[in-house]
Amino acid sequence: MLFSESSSVGIDIGSSYFKLVQLRETKKGYELELFDMLPLAPEIIVDGAIIDSLRLIEALKELIKKSRLKTKNTVIGISGHASVIIKRISLPEMSEEDLAESIKFEAEQYVPFDIEDVNLDFQILGPREEPGQMDVILVAVKKDIINEYVAVVKEAGLNPAIVDVDAFALENTYEVNYEIEPNRNVALVNIGASTINMNILRGGISVFTRDSSLGSNLHTDALQKAFGVTYENAERLKRGESVEGVEPEEAYSVISSASEDLISEIARSLDYYKSTAMHEDIHEVVLSGGGALIKDFPRIIAEKIAVEAKIIEPFKNISVPKKFDISYIHEVGPIAAISVGLALRKPGDR
Repeated sequence: MLFSESSSVGIDIGSSYFKLVQLRETKKGYELELFDMLPLAPEIIVDGAIIDSLRLIEALKELIKKSRLKTKNTVIGISGHASVIIKRISLPEMSEEDLAESIKFEAEQYVPFDIEDVNLDFQILGPREEPGQMDVILVAVKKDIINEYVAVVKEAGLNPAIVDVDAFALENTYEVNYEIEPNRNVALVNIGASTINMNILRGGISVFTRDSSLGSNLHTDALQKAFGVTYENAERLKRGESVEGVEPEEAYSVISSASEDLISEIARSLDYYKSTAMHEDIHEVVLSGGGALIKDFPRIIAEKIAVEAKIIEPFKNISVPKKFDISYIHEVGPIAAISVGLALRKPGDR
């Protein structure tokens, strides 16, 4: 949506962590140049809205210093069921130039906001079976949300070269690391602290996206209520660590119970897709985000929805130099899935 020049760094601004990834393109493919993370206090970003921009700016400056980032050009992602609208629509065949001129008029019937209050973008997917028709992905994001995040990035001394959508960043990561199979439906599901991003690909093409306002904070809240622990200690319990007075085994039953709510939300989205796509089956679920690292989560979701589920490997086809702690990179890799996808963007691409 916003374009500049030269290489960029992908920064995923989540409600619980900053995730930073910079890649270098070589003759053999991509190589990891920078990777870093920084935790955020839970009250800084709530439901995708920036509540305390000053603290967010200071945290981003800390991340820039900590990671020794030299690149100014930055790619950030936006998500949220209340601020991002993604629709797959059918339109009469026309050139990209003609659609660019008419997109505001075409979008008005699909966007539930004043058309002047959103930034619009689109991608022509190709012709439909019906003669003279084509499929288009339409994206509308509230300007005030974009402006909030762009202002933070600028105030931290960076140049927001591209503003992407988290669901499409997931798609970028998947395409680089996995073989695309025709007629195979793969559900990419990112479980962040306060949001679930879903992007269903059919033969590598996005056919369904949805953001939900649930996330792994459900686990944190449940642990705090069950054991009377602080937010920080609840996060440690989620990671399988012991805290004073609570063993991981005790926490596991609480975590499993909270996981049911997340899995039910994911199952509802998949059922909705199947009901609107002539009952097409989902062949595989690929999980990412901090919620995917909850113990047994992939197994539980696979049993619940009767579909194979696995955790994404965002550095599967990306070379990781020896200067990095390889085991750590692969351990936290699923949390970096969106930032990897953002780092893959190039100014001016579609």
